[in-house]
Amino acid sequence: MYHSSLVLSTAIFLSSVFFSFNQAEVVSMQAEPNLEESIKLGKEIYSSYCVSCHMSEGQGVPGAFPPLAKSDYLMADKERSIRTVMHGLEGEIVVNGTTYNNIMTPLGLTNEEITHVLNYVRNSWGNEGEVVTFQEVEAVREAGE
Repeated sequence: MYHSSLVLSTAIFLSSVFFSFNQAEVVSMQAEPNLEESIKLGKEIYSSYCVSCHMSEGQGVPGAFPPLAKSDYLMADKERSIRTVMHGLEGEIVVNGTTYNNIMTPLGLTNEEITHVLNYVRNSWGNEGEVVTFQEVEAVREAGE
């Protein structure tokens, strides 16, 4: 009886260690977004946070807020786009040949929200971008850039 209790206790302990390890691994290795679904979610986030400056069709406001539609700046550097949405942006930038010098404040979005909104803007209004992944956004956040 003592032997079977020891075996059972050991099995329970090892199972809990294994489960804890796998559970942590699952959280950190979240499934990457389906682009179509991510774009739908991103459109909702865009409507809540971005539309007032960048407008409903991503055309921006001339002289004040740069366009996201057919934007060379947005599409040239995916990591820079992640940093911009995550941390905001201040200072002079050139978008489609026009200089903008304004402030975009950080929006306080989660990694998932950043992923979805970037998938939306990078695949709307004439933009064709590769999927932004949760892992890429998490890497930028961890780097603290």
